[in-house]
Formats: sequence, structure tokens, C-alpha cells
Amino acid sequence: MKDKKIRRLIIVLFMIVAAIAGIWLWQSLNHRTSDKGLVLYGNVDIRQVDLAFNANERILQVLAEEGDRVEKGKLLATLETNRLLHEVARAKAQARSQREIVARLKAGSRPEEIRKARADMKAAEAEAKNAETNYQRMRSLAEEGSVTIKRRDDAEAAAASATARVQASREVLELALKGPRTEDIAAAKASLKAYEEELAVSQQRLEYASLYAPSDGVIQNRIMEPGDMASPLKPVFTIALTDPVWVRAYVSGPDLGKVKLGMTAGVRTDSFPGKTYKGWIGFLSPTAEFTPKSVETTELRTKLVYQIRIFVCNPQNELRLGMPATVTIPLDQIPGEAAPEQDRCKNP
Repeated sequence: MKDKKIRRLIIVLFMIVAAIAGIWLWQSLNHRTSDKGLVLYGNVDIRQVDLAFNANERILQVLAEEGDRVEKGKLLATLETNRLLHEVARAKAQARSQREIVARLKAGSRPEEIRKARADMKAAEAEAKNAETNYQRMRSLAEEGSVTIKRRDDAEAAAASATARVQASREVLELALKGPRTEDIAAAKASLKAYEEELAVSQQRLEYASLYAPSDGVIQNRIMEPGDMASPLKPVFTIALTDPVWVRAYVSGPDLGKVKLGMTAGVRTDSFPGKTYKGWIGFLSPTAEFTPKSVETTELRTKLVYQIRIFVCNPQNELRLGMPATVTIPLDQIPGEAAPEQDRCKNP
């Protein structure tokens, strides 16, 4: 029984020593600090994008293969567009027809229409005058007993009807002179706006039938083929965005105060041991990556590490996703001497 306790104690002591050795080895391998530079170890990281059509239609052609380098704006795939073209044509016709209606209302009555309204009113006035004369004659004859009362009443009714037609003709002429109502023009314009918006939506759907590269990169996966049914939920390609490329590394708590955003760095890899890539610190994590227990000691706080991203110039596309990299950050840099980020990869 005593031998078992001794063996357990030896195992526990061995595990404690191994843990301490492991922590020391991790610190020595992952970051070394000197008065002039900080050395970190990490891996190359690249963003990946799943590209899908923003439409539901059958794929007509796929124009890129896996491994192809593509530039921003390059056409990668297209959808069948017969139905979409018909929708655009119909929307254009509706908008064009309504545009003509608006133009007609804004132009008002034509001179010919006004002249016709005046002629109709004059004809109505002549008929009314004739009907009134006939009525007066019938009334006189009725008083003498030469005509019946019915004929007199018929003449009176005809005169009244002719007078009403004169008033109606006068109103038609006034409407022709004033032209369309403001409310009618506004309603026609609103309808035109609706048709134009429908046309814009149809044209946007037609544009969605073409899939373009959102940025420079490399086709990593070709997922769908011609004949497949596309939708916004089905990626056609996976693209690895080669700009920017960065190295994801970690810096310890004591070394965190020595690095600042924008500081330049040199990056080396095992694949190209004689080459150093230009880089700069583009991200410092505001929180610790590994957090110890809530009860901390001064010694435990020194074990906190923070994620850091070093953006790297990669003109020859030599840096690959996951590639191990060594980062050297000179600590004797003068603040503000680094070039702007957009110019750093352009400068020799």
C-alpha cells in the first residue's frame, strides 16, 4: 500500500515538472524578445468567400476552374436569361406607355380640340335660339287656338333642352381651355414612377444573372455546374482572397506594450527560407485569447496571450493558407515613420 502511494506521488511530481517544462518550451518557441526585436511564430491566414447567385434560375455557363487566379470584377458564371429578358421588355413597354400618358396630360388640350369645343358651343347656341323662336310661335298659336296645347308644350321642352345643351357645350369649352386637372397629372406621374421602379427591379434581376469576382483571389472550389439550379443559398465557388494576407500569431502580456498598430515587420517561411516578406501590424486583440481561472495570481497574469495579425505583402502568391511563418518585429522603430497601409506593398 505504501509503495502505491509513493508511485502516485512520483507520477504527480513528474506531471508537474512536465507541465512547467512545456510552458517554458512554448514561450521559448513562440516568442523571443530582445532589446532590438520581438520574434513571433504563427500561421498564414487568408479569408475565404462563398460566392452564390442572388437569383433563382438555372446555371447557363461556368467560366472559371479550380486554381484559377481571378481579378476583381471578372465574370465567373451566368444564368439563363430568357425569362428575365421578357420581364425587362414588358416593364419597359409599360413605362413607355405611361410616359406618353403623362406627356399628353402635361401638354394639355390640342388647338384642334379647343376649336371643336367652340364650334359645338356655337351650334348649340344656334339650336337653342331656333328652339326658343319656335316655342314663342307655338305659344302664340296656342293662345289663338290654332295649335294644340301639346304642341306648345313640346316646343317648350325642346327649347329648354337646347338651352341645357348650350350650357354643356360651354362647360366642355372651359375644360378644354383649362386642360387636365393637377390631380390627374400627379396620379399619372405616380403610376409612371411605379412602372419605372418595376423596370429597375427587372433590370437588377437581369444583372444578378451574372456572377463576378468580388476581389482578387484564387478559385478554391468549383461547387456547381451548368444545368444546376442556382439560388442565394447555394454557393457556386469558394474563393480564397489573396489580398490581404496576414500571419496570425500571439504575443504575451509582458510583450504586448512593446508593439503598436502600424509597426513594420519581416515575415519568413520554411518554404522560402532565403526570402523575407514585408509586413505590418494591422490588428491587436483587445482581449486575451486564453483566460485563466477567475482567481488570478501575479504569475498567472503573465501567461495571458493576445492575438496579433501581421499583414503581409504577397505579390508572387507564395504564401498559402496555414503555412507556418516566423515574424520579426523591430522594436527600435520611430512612431509615424511607416508608409500608409495602401502604399506599403508598392514601395520597394
